Amino acid sequence: MGIILKFNTLSSFLKTSRHSLTPGPVALIFVEDDIEIRATIAHHLMRGFRSILVFIPPGIAHPEGFASQVCCICYDTLGEGAVECAINRIIHWNPDTWMYYCYNAEYLFYPFCETRSIGEFLAFNTQEERAAMVTFIIDLYAADLRQNPNAVCTQTAQIDSSGYYAQTRLDPDQHNFPKERQLDFFGGLRWRFDQYVPSTLRKIDRIGLFTSKPGLQLQPDDTFNDPEYNTYTGLWHNSPSAAILSFRAAKALRMNATSCVAIDCFDWPGSIPFQWHSEQLLNLGLMETGQWF
Repeated sequence: MGIILKFNTLSSFLKTSRHSLTPGPVALIFVEDDIEIRATIAHHLMRGFRSILVFIPPGIAHPEGFASQVCCICYDTLGEGAVECAINRIIHWNPDTWMYYCYNAEYLFYPFCETRSIGEFLAFNTQEERAAMVTFIIDLYAADLRQNPNAVCTQTAQIDSSGYYAQTRLDPDQHNFPKERQLDFFGGLRWRFDQYVPSTLRKIDRIGLFTSKPGLQLQPDDTFNDPEYNTYTGLWHNSPSAAILSFRAAKALRMNATSCVAIDCFDWPGSIPFQWHSEQLLNLGLMETGQWF
């Protein structure tokens, strides 16, 4: 355990902490509310991230008692474009580094993550000449919304075991010709309750793991300005993928006044308990090993 470093602004962090990050994968966690903050940080520490930057909006208490590689930065994460702005500044500030981003109440899983660190996983991806990795956002939701009105309960968390699909990603600049090795993925609560979800927020793929480099920029749709970063596989064979298990959609549907009144249960015939283990996700086809064994 150690004392968490705290910064009042992102600018102050960037000015004073250039040499404070431990070399290795960096996790960026964007806090939107006070739910599961400590659990989110602890989960990613267990995955082996060498540095974790936690962006916390004003009014939410900063967590205490974590390892010294955790830095808390006061930042308005809820402002329009705030997340991609912060990520793009970090990319420019710290190039040539594997990075990961998520929100509170989200948990990263990748093949064999119970026994292998995120550093090992990304080292293999680098050897495969891949600079980024698609992560699929798999919705978590509490089994009983009466007991858990915010839809968050790690002990009774459920996921959808079916209902996932992909569509060709079209390029409007090339007469809507399909983009090479790029797909839009859908499923989960955003698919089942799509009448409450804006069309721009329905896809469940996010380039959650990527290598920073000069000129790279995250775009509002969770893709990058380098098309190769947005591909789900390499040119020659299948690439590994990862999953981010997330209460975020369930929370949003329960906080929205219209959907909260209409939805009293997230269960459906495809619901199964989440076992908090990568093997379950591999068996369901929600991520894959590629050539990594």
